[in-house]
Amino acid sequence: MAAIEPVRKDINRQNKIKEYSPSLRLWHWANTIVVSGSLITVLINSTVLDEHANAGFIKDELQKSGGSVTAEQTRNLAGTLSDKVWAVHIYFGYCLAALLLFRLILELFQLTDQKLIRKMKTAYKDCFIIKKKVKLARHEFVVKLTYVLFYLVLVIMAVTGLTLAFRDQLHFSRSFMGAVRNIHGFCMYLVIAFIIVHIAGVFMAEQDDSPGIVSDMINGGGDVGRKS
Repeated sequence: MAAIEPVRKDINRQNKIKEYSPSLRLWHWANTIVVSGSLITVLINSTVLDEHANAGFIKDELQKSGGSVTAEQTRNLAGTLSDKVWAVHIYFGYCLAALLLFRLILELFQLTDQKLIRKMKTAYKDCFIIKKKVKLARHEFVVKLTYVLFYLVLVIMAVTGLTLAFRDQLHFSRSFMGAVRNIHGFCMYLVIAFIIVHIAGVFMAEQDDSPGIVSDMINGGGDVGRKS
């Protein structure tokens, strides 16, 4: 599990704490809210507003009150409640796509030493080419590679989600849309797995030799000397 712990200090400048730009911190917390909100809507529709369970519940309650409804009517009513939550889920999807575009643009304009790709290249070079600080560099490379894979999963989730949202306009075949829906659902489980691993890694780092990582993502980080 040590490989998932974020490293607080700069690889090649151990007296310096990594800095995070205001834009990157804004993206991080906004993305946290959007992804969490998206997952919560899925959870609500999978439990509280499950169409099949609610259809039976609505029918039983109406019959107790003396009402008469068909199974199709109760399914439609239950589906209407579920659709309202899915509408919120779609809006979260739009926000996610916008945030991913923002992150891509941000990477282009970040300071050189704060670029994700630059950090990965530095860690890779230190670990596999000049073999400098191999253990720390390997750790940093694995952590940053995990972030890149997470971004890739988010991109796939956003693209498949937008495809589902505009399915009526795109006119793709039913089988193709079924495959897109399965990929979208599978990506959700990967995102949940990353969130669990990320939280565990941050918690372990805070308890180990990198306390202050969470506060750094809030206040920006900076020099060790200035923090002490």
